Order: sequence, then C-alpha cells, then structure tokens
Amino acid sequence: MRQKIYAGHAVRRLREKLGLKQSELAQRLSVSASYVNQIESNQRPLTASVLIAISRTFAVDITSFGAEDLDRLVADLSESAADPLFRDLDLGLQDAKAVANLSPAFAHAFLRMHVALRRTAEWRASLDDMLADGLPSGAAEPKLVPYEEVRDFFHYIDNYVDGLDRAAEARATGLGILDAADPATAFAEHLARHHKVSVEIGRADPELPLAVFDPRGRRLALSGMLPPAARAFRIAVVIARLEHRDLVAKTVADAGFRSEIAAEICRLALHNYFAGALMLPYRRFLDLARTLRHDLDRLVAVTGASLEQVCHRLSTLQRPGSKGVPFYFAKVDRAGNITKRHSATRFQFARHGGACAAWNVHEAFDTGGRTLVQLGEMPDGVRYICLARAVSAPPPRHGQPARSFALGLGCETAFAHDIVYADGLDLKGASVAHLGVSCRICPRGDCDLRAFPPFNRDIRIDENVRDVVPFTIA
Repeated sequence: MRQKIYAGHAVRRLREKLGLKQSELAQRLSVSASYVNQIESNQRPLTASVLIAISRTFAVDITSFGAEDLDRLVADLSESAADPLFRDLDLGLQDAKAVANLSPAFAHAFLRMHVALRRTAEWRASLDDMLADGLPSGAAEPKLVPYEEVRDFFHYIDNYVDGLDRAAEARATGLGILDAADPATAFAEHLARHHKVSVEIGRADPELPLAVFDPRGRRLALSGMLPPAARAFRIAVVIARLEHRDLVAKTVADAGFRSEIAAEICRLALHNYFAGALMLPYRRFLDLARTLRHDLDRLVAVTGASLEQVCHRLSTLQRPGSKGVPFYFAKVDRAGNITKRHSATRFQFARHGGACAAWNVHEAFDTGGRTLVQLGEMPDGVRYICLARAVSAPPPRHGQPARSFALGLGCETAFAHDIVYADGLDLKGASVAHLGVSCRICPRGDCDLRAFPPFNRDIRIDENVRDVVPFTIA
C-alpha cells in the first residue's frame, strides 16, 4: 500500500506564490474550497487526481509533493526534541509531525539553531577543560557546524543534484564511459585536448599529496599510490572545476549557506558529485544496476569503479521520472563515527552520537570483506535490507594502522525483488534485527545492546535485580 501524501505546506506555498485565495485555487483545480482548506491543514491527503491537476494547471513537478522529506524532517525533530533541554515540555512524535507538516521552514530553522546550540555547549566544555589544564585557550572554534550544514543540504535533496548529474551524463556520453576500458585515460585525454591540462603520475610516496592541480601551469599531478578508480575520480574532479564552475556556484548560492566555509565544503562536494556521475553516468548505470539486480561485486567488475564509488552512486539515483531504488548509504569508521551518510529512504542516521549497535556495519569489520545481509526494522515498523562490507587500505608506512571503514547500503523491503541479496530472506518473519537511530532517542525497552537510556524517557533501578542492562525504561 502506498503511503498517503500529506503536503499541505507545499500546496499552501504554491498558492501563496501564485497570489491565489483558497477559493481561487479550488476553482482552477475543480474542487471545493473546503477541500483545499482541508488539504492545506493536512486533514486530507493529496489524491492522485489532485496531484495531476496541480501538475497540469501550474506546470509543477509532482515529485516535490512527496512525503520522504517530511519523514526525515520528523525524525530529525524527534531526535532534537529528546535533548534534556526540552525534557519538561514533553514534546512527542505528534508535535514533530505537526511542525514538519505545517511549517517545514520553521522546522529547518529549529534544527539549525539546535545544532548551533549543541556545538556552542561542546566548545564551552572543551574551553573549560583547556583552562583547567592550564592550556592556551586561543584555539579556533571547531569547524563541525559547516560540515553538518552541508550534510543537511544533501540530505534534504535526496543526494541528487539534477543539473550536475545531467551535465556529467552528457559529457560521459561523448567520452564513451562504461564502454571505456580505462576511464582515467579517457578523462586525461579530454583534459589535454580541450583544456591543455597535462596529467602526470608521480611516484608512490606517502609523504606526497594524493593530487595537486596547478591551474596556472595547467598540470595535474597524481600520486602513484592512487588505484585506477581513484585516479579516474581525481581527474574527473578537475573536469568539474574547469567546465562547471558557474553551475556549481549557482547551486551553492541557492543553498544559502551561513558561512563561506560551508560554501567551500559544498563546492568540493559538488565537484566530487560530478566526478562520481561522470564515472557512472545516470541512465547507463541505472540500467546496469537493474539488470544485475544491484549485485555490488558485478557492478564493480563491469564499471571498474571502487565499491565505495558504486555504493555512493546507487544512493544518488533519484532523478524525477526515472528513479532507481531508493538506498541509504553510510561510511562508518571503527569507532562508530558516521563519516558519510546519504539517504533517499526513511532510514535515519543519528545527527549526534554513535550509530545503533545492532546495525550490521559494526560486525562488518570482523568478516574479512564479505558482504553481510541483515533484515532490520526501525522503530516505525519499516523493514530494510541492510548490506554491510568492510573496506581497507594498507598503511602508508610502517608503524601506522591500516585505514578501515565499513560501508552500509540498504533499501526498504518493498524493493526486495530488485535486490539479489534479498533472495532467500524471510521478509515477513520474526528473525529481524531491531534497529534504532541511536540509544539517546531509541524507544525500545528490550535491547540488550543499549549503551545508555533515552533522554526523553524515565528509567527505573532495582537494586535487587541485575540484568544485562542495569535499568528498565518506564
């Protein structure tokens, strides 16, 4: 059964943009004024006939009325509302839904302020520690807020940037990518022919940068330590810089970042986005993924891209009118820090703190590079096919640890027929991992892996009874 679409805020914003009264909008859509009022107040969902009427009458992309963005917004609001700062207000799920539905712009503003408040508190705490230790206090404020701002930007656009994606696809078509045995060579020849930029491969020296571009000298120097897929990616980044500066600048400007640092981070991310889309052009890669039923090993073998590049690209295939399977993608280090996170699904990642201990990405480090398959269920009852695999790079020199990460990729079980890894899974069975966003907001009272109690629930302690978790949740 398809999820009902409550998008009163979007209808109201469209009506106000057009300067129409509810009665005038109703007349143009051939519905009653009371029905429009009920839609805008989220008392009634948008029907297919009304969505089509809006699309035809006002030339609006009806995918902008989807509920996925609101699902993520509600989850983010719920996590923020679990902060002890709001404990006496008893903010619940219905409060988060009401705010997200009626005023998503206000909800985003609230989240932005809450992140800034948390970072300020963390900085003050670290400052107190430095003063107590007699250390200098003139260090710069941590630059975490801009990164989170950029993450939120990609988070709420489903990690899909239409203009750059189509530009990359057009360029890839001309270069014959996916048919090319060596994309790096094709990219390098394109740079030389059209931009007079030479690409040089240096020695495998860990002391040297992986890539250095000299725009004046028209020279790109790449480390000999880069594997072929990474080499092609770095060359593609330079193509993005040289050919799509204006498009990237407009995208950054439209995002309205609060600081130049955030804008710079986003520019780098957009260059990387183009590079990934150039290596794995949209339609060709989407068709290949469907044909191979998203078999990661076969996709890596056919395209020559790395596993991380393939997984990341799968999470971006959300072009209106030609969407792929909506995936989440995450990159997690051994400490449980999520260093990359993108989601075109309702699957939620913690904004603060560690990831759920029951999630199979943590187990991936101990499985020798095998792909783990897990049937997971979030607290809202939605089930996911969760894939996880560890990847590592050798240490650059003796005495340093290897760089290891776990890649997580997953989709809702509704897409199981498109996923080879779902074959043989009992999607309706009781053998399911009960996942959560993070312990701080997880409502589950029966999890033996819980690290600490949720912020928004009372706990009980019985000194006469000791279980795996030393408390119960009221």
